[in-house]
Parts: sequence; structure tokens; C-alpha cells
Amino acid sequence: MTTDQLMGRRQVLLGRVAVAACAPYLLLKLLWVLGHDIGIVDVGGAGRGTWIVANVVTFLMDAVAAAIAYALTRPSGLRAPAWLLALPLWMASGLLTPLMISVPTGSAVAALTGAANPMASGDFLESWIYVLVYGAFIVEGLTLLSAFWFHAHRRWGALLRRRLESVPAPAPGVRAARRLLGVPAAVLLAVLGVVDVLWGLGMPTGPGGAALPARSVVTATSGVVQGLLALAGAAGLAALLFPHRGRLRRLRTRVPLALAWLGSATVFAWGGTMWLSWTVADALTGGGSASTGGLPGLAGALELVAGLVVLCLGTLTLAAETARSVPSSAPAPKAVGTY
Repeated sequence: MTTDQLMGRRQVLLGRVAVAACAPYLLLKLLWVLGHDIGIVDVGGAGRGTWIVANVVTFLMDAVAAAIAYALTRPSGLRAPAWLLALPLWMASGLLTPLMISVPTGSAVAALTGAANPMASGDFLESWIYVLVYGAFIVEGLTLLSAFWFHAHRRWGALLRRRLESVPAPAPGVRAARRLLGVPAAVLLAVLGVVDVLWGLGMPTGPGGAALPARSVVTATSGVVQGLLALAGAAGLAALLFPHRGRLRRLRTRVPLALAWLGSATVFAWGGTMWLSWTVADALTGGGSASTGGLPGLAGALELVAGLVVLCLGTLTLAAETARSVPSSAPAPKAVGTY
């Protein structure tokens, strides 16, 4: 059995498990949309319409993840347009990776320190709902992202295994354009990462921060995790922008690329899109929330910008590298060898 066949079998198995892991969340959301209150204790100030809309949106998001996971189990997945798989998986990476780390870590810290754990309070949802949903998310995240890892190595293995010092230098104009956008994005990721870590550790959030919900041990852990991922993303992006400098030039491209991928996706998903959704909600309702103003609002807007810039840089770079390594008139060869 060739390496490509072995990776293909693992990819299919992981993709099928990811599809199955989506089922509990999708079923629960469907029941809530249809009016069943299973596991619900008190939705608080949210009206019925807001509750339904929120559940429809999150149902559709996980349905997309299930569809992508299914696509990774099919041979046609290797022929699908790269953006059709990479874009939703980038977003899924940003949503699921911090959750997979912060929920079990925050819960463990709460158990060891005796701090209150909002997931065990039963004020909003019954405790078993959190166990079901977050357990399914963790399995979904691990299997979905692992399946994509194998897919990426089968599709772009030669690029991913290449050492940074072996990356051909682009044309001077292209290199200047990449650094013109990439260097500020890396600096911004680093600054936002430091801010998130400090907020997670209890630093005041500045103007507008007093009106935000009180931190719990889980949300504090989540802030620290998101900040560390943003810092890792900044380091990965810097290594990709300057591949022939420093001690990291011996790294394979997949290492800094994975860091930049996860860091930028986390910042975009948990910071930028959250801020954007709150801003749109405020505009539609005529209200104002602390999350869209002051320092939290500024951070959210910058996270949105940083994520989009890195996404655009990655898309353009992948297109250029793929075009350079594979002639347009020839089919893409399968990647074989070690991984």
C-alpha cells in the first residue's frame, strides 16, 4: 500500500467520524428551532425570535462542517476547488481549536481551584447539554481538522514538506507586496495576542469594559488560549514572510503555515466575526453594547482586519505556488512519500 493510499484511508475514516460527531449538535438545534425545550433552563433576556434565529444560524454553520467532512471522504474531494474546502475549514479551525483547548482546561482549573464553572451551574442549560455539545465539538474538531491535514498533504504535499530555506524567492514586486501587508498583520496579531492574554488574566478592558459580562474561569482560560494562538500565528506568519532568515529556516513549511492558519483563524472567528455580529445587531435594534465600543470594540475591528489580511495573503500565495509547481495543462500529481 502506498503512502497516498494509507493517508486516503485515514482521511476517509476521520471524515466519517467527523460527520457522525456533528449529528448530536444538529439534532439538538433542530429540536430547539421546532419549539422543543429539551435541556433548556432559562434563555434569559433573549426573545423567542432571537433564540430561533441564533439556533438556525448555528445549525447551518455545523451543517456546513458536516458537508465538508463528507466531501473529505469522497475521491472527488481532491478535485474540488481549493477555496471551497479551505475557506470553511479555516473558519472551523478558528472556532473549534480554542474551544477544544479552553473548555477542558478551564473545567479542570475550576475543579482544582473550586472556582465557579458556568457550565455546571444549570442557570441557562442543563449540565448534560454542555457535556454532549462540547464533547461532540471536541471529537468533531479533532477528526475534521485531522482529515483535512491528510487531504492537504495528498494535494499539496510537496509544498508543505519543503523546508523554508528551500522556498524559491518570489519576484521582487511580489515579495514587497506580501511584506507590505504581512508584516503589519503579524505585528497586529502579536499585539492582539498580548491583549487577549492580559484580558484573560484579569487586566481591565478599558472604556466600555465595565459593562461586559463578568469573567468566569472558563472565559478567562479561553482568553488566554486565544491570545497564545494569536501569538503563535504572528510567529508563523513572520517565518513565512522571511523564510531564509533565522534559525527557523530549517523548519518544514507546514509548521509555520499551520501556526499562521490557526492564529489568524482564531482571531477572525472569535474576535472579528463576534464583533461584527454584535455591531450588526446593534444597528438593527438601535441599541448599543459594550462589546462594540471602547477598547473591546477596537480590538474586535482590528481582529477582523487582521484575519482578512492573512486570509487574502494565504489565498494569493497558495494560488501562486500551485501555479508554479503544477503546469496548468497537466493534472495535479498525487503526493507520495513521508509525511
